[in-house]
Amino acid sequence: MSEIIKVGMADLKICKSPDGITTLGLGSCVGIAIRDPITKIGGLAHVMLPDSTVIANNANKPKFADTGIEMLVDLIVKAGANRARLVAKIAGGAQMFGFQNKNDLVRVGERNVEASKKKLSELRIPILAEDTGLNYGRTVIFYPETGDYIIRAVGKNEKTI
Repeated sequence: MSEIIKVGMADLKICKSPDGITTLGLGSCVGIAIRDPITKIGGLAHVMLPDSTVIANNANKPKFADTGIEMLVDLIVKAGANRARLVAKIAGGAQMFGFQNKNDLVRVGERNVEASKKKLSELRIPILAEDTGLNYGRTVIFYPETGDYIIRAVGKNEKTI
């Protein structure tokens, strides 16, 4: 019987088929799902901020796109995945405030998406699909067995990317 593993905010977890992973409440945060399609080992990171270098002495690596994605990849590879086969899907990064502003403090979601894409590109992990931006939060469930990344949002139809 499969289990659904919960990932908290500024957290990450890995799992093997047939288990799945979920995280709730991706507003401006981004959920990065990575898997090896052959071994069916994967993981999910719930990142809150784009860049760990702006906060001194922060030991919470999963909180940031730059360090969280790296840590997730390392754990997936240590569990038996092949780094060269890894693929990703991302969701979240919403603009949760009702006004438009170019101020970086307001653009957290957009900056989280940009930082996640940049880190995945640096690690040569292709992004197969994304559901990012707009102005609503998301809850996601990721199944490394199939690669299905299910996106749920209040008032929206459920979708799988």
